[in-house]
Parts: sequence; C-alpha cells; structure tokens
Amino acid sequence: MSSDQLPSHAYIPGQNKRHPENAFESIRQTAVPGKNADQLAQSNAFQTGLLYLKKGYYWEAHEVLEPVWMALPKHSIERGFVQGLIQLANGRLKMLMGRPKATIRLVSQARELVPANEPRIVMTLDVEEVHTWIDSLEVRALSAL
Repeated sequence: MSSDQLPSHAYIPGQNKRHPENAFESIRQTAVPGKNADQLAQSNAFQTGLLYLKKGYYWEAHEVLEPVWMALPKHSIERGFVQGLIQLANGRLKMLMGRPKATIRLVSQARELVPANEPRIVMTLDVEEVHTWIDSLEVRALSAL
C-alpha cells in the first residue's frame, strides 16, 4: 500500500466520524493464521499497519495489526512485539485525544512487550528504532501533564 491509498481520514473517537464497518476487512484478511512470522511480516495487514502507524492513522493501524497479532504463535517474541506496536498506536491515539495519563500507561505496556536487547530485528523492524518511537511518545505525554 502506498501513501496515496491512505484512508480518507484518521479516526479519532469523539472527534470525527468512524470508518464504515469492515472498511479494512480486505487488508485484515491477509493475516492468514498458520503463516509463520516472516510471512506475516510481509502480509498486507502488517505492512499497511506500519504505514498507518508512521502516517498518523493510529486507530486504523490497530485495526489492521490486530489480526497479525492474533495469527502469531502465543508466547512468541513476534506476537509480543506486534502487541507492543498496537499499544504504541493506542498511546499515540490517546495523546491526540488529550489523554496523556492513558498514553503513559500504554507506553509502559508497549515498552514491556517490545524486546529490549535481542533480537535486534523483529518482523522486519529495528527494535531500537521502535524503542525510540516509544521513548518519544513518553516524553510528549510527560510534558503534557
């Protein structure tokens, strides 16, 4: 998915209109249970979730990353990592909603889920870079208190 295929708007609960039901279903369906972590990392659901996360579509990122998380093996590093990305998206959304305390709680959860040291690359992402995203959000939230 390219930037020109982004949703019409970033949904922010209580501030604008929610997307139609099943608006992201064709993307979500690319996270096929039974695929391994490398295959799921290449799925449209995961790649689109990353694009949405980077472009400010945080609610939408959660929507398309959730089936990837659910398809990964329980207790795997990859499953925890994707859950951490979802919490990061949720934290960024809460920040947009003016809820820095909720953001800090979600930052803490994301930090616990994203591995601190090894491996360096998970689901095609540099773990250190993801920690930088988490740290940056925490600084913004703390300064908003």
